[in-house]
Amino acid sequence: MTDTTAAPEARAADRYEIRLLVILFLSFGFVFFDRQALSFLAPYMNEDFGLSNAELGTLSGVLALTWALAGMFAGRLSDALGRRKPILIVTVVLFSLFSASSGLMGGFAGLLVARALMGTAEGAVLPMAQSLMVEASRESRRGLNMGLLQGSSAGLLGGILAPLVVVWIAETYDWRVAFYVTIIPGLVMAALIWKFVRERSPRTPAKAPQEKAAAVKVPLGEVLKLRNIVVCMLIACCYLTWFVTIITFTPTYLTSVKGFSPGTMSGVMTCLGVAWVLWGFATPAISDRIGRKPALIGFTVLAVCCPLAVVYVESPVLLGAIMVVTYTGLGCFTLFMATIPAETVPRGALATALGVIMGVGELAGGFLGPMVAGWASDQWGLQAAMFIAAGGALVVVALCFALKETAPAVLRRRAAA
Repeated sequence: MTDTTAAPEARAADRYEIRLLVILFLSFGFVFFDRQALSFLAPYMNEDFGLSNAELGTLSGVLALTWALAGMFAGRLSDALGRRKPILIVTVVLFSLFSASSGLMGGFAGLLVARALMGTAEGAVLPMAQSLMVEASRESRRGLNMGLLQGSSAGLLGGILAPLVVVWIAETYDWRVAFYVTIIPGLVMAALIWKFVRERSPRTPAKAPQEKAAAVKVPLGEVLKLRNIVVCMLIACCYLTWFVTIITFTPTYLTSVKGFSPGTMSGVMTCLGVAWVLWGFATPAISDRIGRKPALIGFTVLAVCCPLAVVYVESPVLLGAIMVVTYTGLGCFTLFMATIPAETVPRGALATALGVIMGVGELAGGFLGPMVAGWASDQWGLQAAMFIAAGGALVVVALCFALKETAPAVLRRRAAA
C-alpha cells in the first residue's frame, strides 16, 4: 500500500532545506562581512592609528585565535547538549555587538580587545550552521548546500558587498561609522533564526530524535584517530594561512606598493568576492560528481597562483580577471572543513569534528599565519606575505593525496565497478 503522506513530508522537508539554507547563508555571510571590514578599513584607520604591518597582522590573528578556541569549545558543547539553535542565536547577537564596538576604540589596544571578543562570538557560528545544514540536506545536494552556506555566502557579503559598502561609508562619513552599521544585519538574522530555524530537521528520522542521537557521544580521541580528520586539520592550517594572509594584506599592498587608489583597490578586492561566490558553490558541486579529493587537488593548484598574481601583475583590470579565475580556495574550504568531516564521522561527533578542524586551522593559519606574514613584511616588504600565502597552498596540494574519498556518488560508482 502506498504511503500517501510520504510525498507531502518530502516536499515539506525540501522547503525547510531551502529556507534554512537562505537563513544560514545570510547569517554566515554577515559573519564574514564583519570579519573583512577591518582589512578594507585599514588604509583609513592608519591616519588615526598608524598601524604597522605586524600590528595589522596581529589584529587579524587575535580574532582567529579566539575564533578557534570558541569553535572547538562550542562544537564539543553542542554535541554534549544536543542543542545548536540557542548557541547559534546567542553568538550571532554577540558578534554583531562586538563588531560595532571596534568603531569606539581609540587605539591599537582597544581594537585588539574588540577583535578578540568578536572572534569569541563568531567562532561558534560555522560548526552550528553546518551541523544544522548537513542534517537538513538531501544527499545529492549536500556538497552544494554546504558550499553555498560557507563559501558563496562569505564571498557575496564579505568579498563583494563588504569592500563596496565599508569603503563607501568610510569615504562618505568615517571609518568608525562603517563599523557601527555592522550591528544591524546580525540582529536581524538572530531574529530570523529564532523564528524559523528548527532544532531538529524534518529529515531526521522520527525513530531517532535529536536528543537520543546526540546522547550517542563519541570521544574526541576516537575522532582524532580518523585519518581524514587529521589530514583535514593539517589542510586547514595551511589553507587558513593562504586565505587570511591574502585578505589581510592585499588591500594595503595594492594601495601602498602598487599605488592603487582606494576605489581601484575596492574594485580589485570585489573581484576576489566574485570568485569567492562563484567557486564557493561550484567547487563543492563539482566535487559531488568527480569526488572530494580530485576537486581539492585541482582547485588548490589554481589557488597557488592568486597571491603570486598580486605581486607580478600590474594592470588592475588584468589582476582582477586573474583573481576571478585563481581565487578558488574558498570553495575548497567547505570540502575539508565541513563536507569531508561530515561524511567521515558519526552524527554524535559532527559538531566536535567541525569545531576541532576549524579551531586548529584558525590557530595555526589564522592566528600565527598573519602574524608571521606581517613580521616578514616589515622585514622584507609586503611581497613576503604573498609568497607565504602561495607556499601554504602548495603544501595543501601535497596533503590532499593522503585523503580518503568520501563523496557518496563516487563511492557508489566504485562499488558498482
